[in-house]
Amino acid sequence: MFLIGFGVLLAFTGVVYMARAAIWRGPLSGQNSFRPLGDTLEPPRRSMRFLGLGTNWPGLLLVAVGAVLLVAGALSRP
Repeated sequence: MFLIGFGVLLAFTGVVYMARAAIWRGPLSGQNSFRPLGDTLEPPRRSMRFLGLGTNWPGLLLVAVGAVLLVAGALSRP
């Protein structure tokens, strides 16, 4: 039961870490925009790079370790 609980905790922490990295990456618009804003609030230079492996590797590692612990805990139960 400990493995399952710890696996859930690690997986949840990994998801929260990745969400925090995506949400609080920086302002969507503001002084660092390179062109005047039109009909959208999105800046021109913000790409999907903030969802990449370089930014989210700790969160992905936590989710993977949590998944392994969940499976190990489920297989060890009679």
